[in-house]
Amino acid sequence: VQLQACGGGLVQAGGSLRLSCAASGRTLSKYNMAWFRQASGKEREFVARVSWSDGTTSYGDSVKGRFTISRDNVKNTVYLQMNSLKPEDTAVYYCACRPSLTASYPYWGQGTQVTVSS
Repeated sequence: VQLQACGGGLVQAGGSLRLSCAASGRTLSKYNMAWFRQASGKEREFVARVSWSDGTTSYGDSVKGRFTISRDNVKNTVYLQMNSLKPEDTAVYYCACRPSLTASYPYWGQGTQVTVSS
């Protein structure tokens, strides 16, 4: 599976951004797609996950109520809509993919920088 993420940028606090992650190379019906982020000097953090088959979602506590993950089955793309952004959301955001019955994510995109200014 190849993943291509894009959509990062610079935004003021309170603003919004939408990240996209296009997947190719395999049928994704039995996969989970997720977003992670890593701020400078910090460990990687889980942001959100969506099941490709039924669309169920889960979110990290720090983004609940502000971020929304979704998928487009036709375009093989997963999105992360980020609203009410805060400076602490500044990080490199990565999309990742794993088979539904596994725990680890073997496939990763290249990362896209999100910077939120105060």
